Amino acid sequence: MKTLWFRASCFCLLWLIGAAPASAQHRRDPFTQPEIDQIRDTSWEPQLRLALYVKFARARLVGMEQMRNDPKTKDRAKKTHDDLDDFLLIYDELNDNIDTYIDRKNDIRKPLKVIIDADTEFQAKLRALKDAATAPPEEAKQYEFILSNALDTVDRSAEDHRNLLADQEEAAKHKKKTEAGQSGSRSE
Repeated sequence: MKTLWFRASCFCLLWLIGAAPASAQHRRDPFTQPEIDQIRDTSWEPQLRLALYVKFARARLVGMEQMRNDPKTKDRAKKTHDDLDDFLLIYDELNDNIDTYIDRKNDIRKPLKVIIDADTEFQAKLRALKDAATAPPEEAKQYEFILSNALDTVDRSAEDHRNLLADQEEAAKHKKKTEAGQSGSRSE
């Protein structure tokens, strides 16, 4: 009995290990090759790199708006879903990079100000899509979940970004006071 259970457990485990890479391969990369190259080239420059993520996220939303306004567009619901998914993946990458720079103790006050402005813009564009009366209900249902997820993520992140900027501003004040105190004691 134990042998049968052990074999079944091993089979399930091997199946799960084999299925994980297969399911991971289905996810599209939201970045184009030139975008990947640009991101790679700015890996140690937070201001430039974070600005790129904002630029790419904005481009996905603008492209989606253009697609939705084009009367010739076929399969608008699927394309809207895919564009929202790409936006969300890029936005998540932006947040991951912010975390990385914070862990490295980088001063990212300037890019955070740009990101906070972009958050407001993104919230407005996503809410406009959600409130759009022109989308047939059966179409809207196809991207309703991803849209709701994108709105929640941007709303939550916008608050986090504002708090992080406030924390960074406070840390910069303390650093200036500490440096002023140390330079004052050296000149004596």
